Amino acid sequence: MRHVTALSESAGSQPHAERRALDRSLLRGVAWTATAKWASQALSWVSWLIVARLLTPEDYGLVGMAAIYLGLITLLSEFGLGTAVLAVRELSVEQINQLNSLAVVLGLASLLASCVVAIPLGRFFHAPHLPLVVVAMSATFVITSFKTIPLALLQRDLRFKALALIDVSQTLVLATSMIGLAVAGFRYWTLVCGAVLGAVVSTGAVLSLKHQSFAWPRPKSLTHAISLSSNVLIARLCWYASAVDKVATLVGQVTPAFFSAVQTDRAAIRRYLLGITEGIALITFPISLGLALVARDFVLVVLGSKWQASIAPLQLLAASAAFRSITPLLAQVLQIIRDARFEMWRTVAAAVVMPTSFYLGGQRWGTVGLAMAWVLVDPVVAFPLYRRVFSKIELPFRAYFGALWPALSGTALMAAVVLAVGAFSGSEQSPGLRLVAQVGAGAISYGLACLVLHRGRFKAFRELVMAARQRSEGPL
Repeated sequence: MRHVTALSESAGSQPHAERRALDRSLLRGVAWTATAKWASQALSWVSWLIVARLLTPEDYGLVGMAAIYLGLITLLSEFGLGTAVLAVRELSVEQINQLNSLAVVLGLASLLASCVVAIPLGRFFHAPHLPLVVVAMSATFVITSFKTIPLALLQRDLRFKALALIDVSQTLVLATSMIGLAVAGFRYWTLVCGAVLGAVVSTGAVLSLKHQSFAWPRPKSLTHAISLSSNVLIARLCWYASAVDKVATLVGQVTPAFFSAVQTDRAAIRRYLLGITEGIALITFPISLGLALVARDFVLVVLGSKWQASIAPLQLLAASAAFRSITPLLAQVLQIIRDARFEMWRTVAAAVVMPTSFYLGGQRWGTVGLAMAWVLVDPVVAFPLYRRVFSKIELPFRAYFGALWPALSGTALMAAVVLAVGAFSGSEQSPGLRLVAQVGAGAISYGLACLVLHRGRFKAFRELVMAARQRSEGPL
């Protein structure tokens, strides 16, 4: 409870009415986004499992080769312009129009670059089908460039209900179409068509909500925004270089907008950082560690024996995903308070250290070595980020650890129960039944641990949510 009290006391520098209004907006934004994300994730998981059953590791490998290059170009094509719109709130309409045009120009340039390098990439990977895959998937750069600025403006306006509905609709369309394509025997084109269709659906939906005009970009007029976006871009590029074998982590769509709204109020930033970190940890910590504990049975039962080689890397990377899920919030804080340069140089260092670790680990132990390098080196590289943010917003480590404690303690007890169930089941039990027993016991034990050990914390959050609902003046 001390953590919740500290959160309330730390926000004293904000006007009370303004703080309560922002709290209500945050709660509604998180509620809509979380509901949509979980609905979307459930649909995605179901469709992905079905598609993975129908396709082969070779199909995923071909698209994965393209993704190594496309992930890098994706960062270049966006150029951090969305973050600049969120952080530099004094931009005029004319400047925003210029950024909108710049985003489209960068999208077109990215497509042209892909056309140039597609054939050399195919030769490098000895994959004759790769060039056409790269070009086809690069069409998404042009498509999504039209939504870069409108999406950032919708986030800045806290239009999270509408964005959440877009996510659910997009996922539903993708899930059904990709399953149909996989059943029809499209093989790796299932994944390619899914990426392009997803870009079309999401861009069209965003533009239906926010249409932004265009204006010819003038560098002098955009100096401040481009300076910030270039720092963000370099940080992202170096992060990408350090994260070639990355596991996707939860990156909040709500948090940058709320950090932007209170960017001059360090107490409010502390308050939201701690509260959001606690909420993310409560969800991601048990899921990540739980997946690591049941990875063997999960892979054999759900994906089949052809994916058996992925068990050990999955265990390591799933455990690492818990830590990775909360780290992006810290980088967002630095970007919003306009201290992106530090994160840029930190990721420059990571871009040297992480690939070197991957190379050494992969040379000696293969994919397991790659995953182990991630687990051991990534926390070391992230340490300066934690130190910088804690210093900048005057956040004590004890308060941050307090935000993580409910998830840490509940997950530890859950892990003990899952291991016990696995031990008592024995090798004679079928993997399917053992998997169901461990997942069920883990979920129940985690829920009970959180309710029993942290009842006061959950009661405080429940009262906050109820108060926000009572005072709500309607959807944003």
